[in-house]
Amino acid sequence: MSYEQILFEVNDGVALVTLNRPEAMNTWTAVMAAELSDAMQRSSDDDGIRAVVLTGAGDKAFCAGADLTRGGGTFSGRERRQQPAEARPPVYPFQIAKPVIAAINGHAVGVGITYPMLADVRIVAENAKIAFAFVRRGVLPELASHVTVAKVAGLSGAAELLLTGKTIKGKEAAEIGIASRALPAAEVLPAALEMARDIAANTAPASVAITKRLLWEGMSSNVPDMMRREGPLFAWLGNQVDAREGVLSFVEKRSPKWALSAKDVPADML
Repeated sequence: MSYEQILFEVNDGVALVTLNRPEAMNTWTAVMAAELSDAMQRSSDDDGIRAVVLTGAGDKAFCAGADLTRGGGTFSGRERRQQPAEARPPVYPFQIAKPVIAAINGHAVGVGITYPMLADVRIVAENAKIAFAFVRRGVLPELASHVTVAKVAGLSGAAELLLTGKTIKGKEAAEIGIASRALPAAEVLPAALEMARDIAANTAPASVAITKRLLWEGMSSNVPDMMRREGPLFAWLGNQVDAREGVLSFVEKRSPKWALSAKDVPADML
């Protein structure tokens, strides 16, 4: 698939996916959504990709929300949009076996913040404007933000953000848990790439894939159930060659040489 509204490049085991409509503050379109889905699937399928960084082109916005050029009809007609029977369902960041780090380098409004809430880690520009503005546009927050925001910010914090649609700055977003940290805008992408490269160089692919899966399962799990899930998976990993390599590389003070990929995890275990 060739891309019109995103950029995709791979270096050092890291896929960099860039929303690429800087002239429109990277506002969201159906084309962008389809291309992002393809990029996520592509990253999942390629064993050479160990982590994904998602960012926005330009120095103003990560994504300023939906493209509003349709005016009052921007959000209408979804129920009538039919996908071909053979079309694949969209693939989101939380669904792939590779860590996805959102480098929110500028303003993030509407889908511009709900989409990166589906990433595993968010690093945000401290002066970026962040707004779950849906109720101010006559619609409602989507992409499971009623779950993701409540999990990281708590029910009261999520209610304040989602029910008011107010704007906060990136620094406050980090303080309430929406992002893991807030940095000067110029440092956001380098920090995300540094984290991704560390993952690519030093972590075991199968271990990361299983850990990510369990983290997202934990959104709707409880402690006893999660412990029951973790036991067999830990036992399986402990009997694999990468568990031996992880210990030996640490003891021998050398870089690990992992043998397994995310695809080697038996499907029936996940």
